[in-house]
Amino acid sequence: MTKRIKLRTLLMGGFFTLLFVGLIFRIYWVQVGPASAMWAENARETWMTSKTIPQERGKLLDRDGKVLAADAAAYTIAVGPKKIADLDKENPDWRVADRIVSKLHIVLGTPESQLRAMIGAKKQDGTYLDQKEIRPDGWKVDAEVKDRLDKFREELKTLTKKKDVGLYFVEEQKRYYPNGSLAAHILGYTNKDGQAVLGLEKKMDDVLKGSPGFIQYEKDNTGAQLPNGQVKSKPAVDGKDVTLTLDRDIQFYIEEALKEAYDKYHPVSITAVAADPKTMDILGMASLPSFDPNQYWTTKDQANFKDNAIMSVYEPGSTFKIVTLAAAVQEGLFNPNEMYKSGGIKVPGKVIHDYNYTGWGEISYLDGLKHSSNVAFVHLGYEKLGAVKLRSYIDAFGFGQRTNIGLPGESPGSISFHNNIPTEVATAAFGQGLVQVTPIQQVAAVAAVANGGKLMQPRLIKSISDASGTKQVFEPKVIRQVISAETSRKVGDYLETVVSDQKIGTGKNAYIPGYRIAGKTGTAQKVIDGSYSADKYVVSFIGYAPVEDPKIVLYVIVDEPQSETAGGGSVAAPIFKKIMEKSLRHLGIAPNLPDTADKDAQSAAVAAAKAADVTASVPDVTGMTPSQAKTELGRRSFDAKVLGKGTKVIQQLPKSGSMLPTSQQVYLLTDANAGEVPDLKGLSLRDAMEMCSLLKASCTVQGEGYVLSQEVTQVNGKTTVKLTLAPPEAVQSTAEEEPSPSTKE
Repeated sequence: MTKRIKLRTLLMGGFFTLLFVGLIFRIYWVQVGPASAMWAENARETWMTSKTIPQERGKLLDRDGKVLAADAAAYTIAVGPKKIADLDKENPDWRVADRIVSKLHIVLGTPESQLRAMIGAKKQDGTYLDQKEIRPDGWKVDAEVKDRLDKFREELKTLTKKKDVGLYFVEEQKRYYPNGSLAAHILGYTNKDGQAVLGLEKKMDDVLKGSPGFIQYEKDNTGAQLPNGQVKSKPAVDGKDVTLTLDRDIQFYIEEALKEAYDKYHPVSITAVAADPKTMDILGMASLPSFDPNQYWTTKDQANFKDNAIMSVYEPGSTFKIVTLAAAVQEGLFNPNEMYKSGGIKVPGKVIHDYNYTGWGEISYLDGLKHSSNVAFVHLGYEKLGAVKLRSYIDAFGFGQRTNIGLPGESPGSISFHNNIPTEVATAAFGQGLVQVTPIQQVAAVAAVANGGKLMQPRLIKSISDASGTKQVFEPKVIRQVISAETSRKVGDYLETVVSDQKIGTGKNAYIPGYRIAGKTGTAQKVIDGSYSADKYVVSFIGYAPVEDPKIVLYVIVDEPQSETAGGGSVAAPIFKKIMEKSLRHLGIAPNLPDTADKDAQSAAVAAAKAADVTASVPDVTGMTPSQAKTELGRRSFDAKVLGKGTKVIQQLPKSGSMLPTSQQVYLLTDANAGEVPDLKGLSLRDAMEMCSLLKASCTVQGEGYVLSQEVTQVNGKTTVKLTLAPPEAVQSTAEEEPSPSTKE
């Protein structure tokens, strides 16, 4: 028996000895052997943790540096099913789950049944989840929504006397468009996943998006970073800022006028494009219906996402006559005093009539232009120029090919008339038939007529800059010389009569006192089921000003306005006038009116008034909190007025760098929907109109000089400001008895 026990003991001892030797060998093999490096790396991965450092997407700015799109703080709402269940189990009277469901339903609009399912979400093993995000309604919400729920969470903490009540806010970033739907088709949007979907956001995504960084470090069993542990990191690279050629104020004037016309005429769509004809910088471009990129998911109709300015093609109608006119003048074939018989003209296969069918008898070609006579342009395009020459000028002006404006989805249009079919050539001469063009092509062509004959490539991107200050500037690009400078000047003079002749000019409704406007109306029947409709039209007006030194070319096109008297002169020309007048004033181009005081004397008075005050340079305070901005402005003796309830200054007026009397107030906009119109007395017209633009208020002007008084009217939620201007000395003399701004409902 003893011998057997000894044998067993010996065997057990041998077994444990072998086990111990095997363990020693294994430890040696893992720590010192050939595979030791691999095992060490695997171990390191176990105690290493990595976090992503998010980058900031580059901003989209207008030509003056005003923010059009930028990243902003956002919050995703989440609930803790496990924690909520524990709280309700601890004290059913607290009704934490019911309270959270009710509040989230009120604030986010999520159905209560969905919220209860989220709050009761469980794992596969039947236990409650630790955290569940409220998607999609609670995904990347604004700070305003988060603040409402945060206040509610504090109430729950007070009720339960617990620090954790199962309601959480995950801080994230989202793309924010501070001007709402302004320039939506140009800017496009990024979705909540951060993917660029439309417009420049998509086209410039590689420039804007940047790249994320990371930090990797060794941790202990609690997740804390080891003091002497290994650390790897890569900094995030923010996206580059892109400065556009857009002028935010002109963009606002365009959209304001289009919305008013859209509500009045209920068209299929309405579009406008404004550009600097000398550079083809796009100053403003809009199309309705549109969408709000901050809430793109609420737009159900896909037609709202279509940018008609570059994607839609139209028979241009009589606005296309500018091309035929320019070609005829360049070839020496247009004599404004030459007479012809209006009313109708026979071409092989068809008789073409003027829009009033009987015409105006025997008239000059210049009067034919004013009347927008089709017969005159059949003579010029079909008979005098001929098919080949006409087609060569149409091609030279850029029709039938993309302008390469730099936005996705641009259409090339179509010029498909046959040179050997007389009716097709004749109708093409006045913009109908097999002529399909985009609005941006029309603008580029008329800009060439205005600027001395150079066809320019439309430009939306002015510069790209990164955080280091490196800037890439894009210069205007000349495509070709189409007509001579002398032809350009003559055509401008002829087109001016279309607007200035208040008796027979079809463009007379675009006339603005004090400005020389060149323009042309267009009224084209729509093709429905292969034939021209008798009551559906595309009406338009295109023109530029001032004729002597063009600063803006503007095109307005309305597709199917609901009006019995629809025409380019009656519908589109007044819209053109409204936008053009405000834009010219915004650019500081004063009207040349007979009763206007001597400009030199007025300028001298302004200079003297400013010299009497101590002047200082206005600092840049955008991005600061209101209190920080006030402190910074106070250092230079400026008083500041804050507009809105935002937490940061998003715009300031006057702009940074302006030299101003320290007695002038600086306005700080913290909210795109501030609403309140402050007292504008003493401001220049440009600054006053910019303030109206910032506050999305319509502005009308009477007089010249500086703001003497104002009247604010609220009608159906829309704000209108009527400004009365006077010379600086008149404004100064009434400073002691300054009236309060009045408001009418």
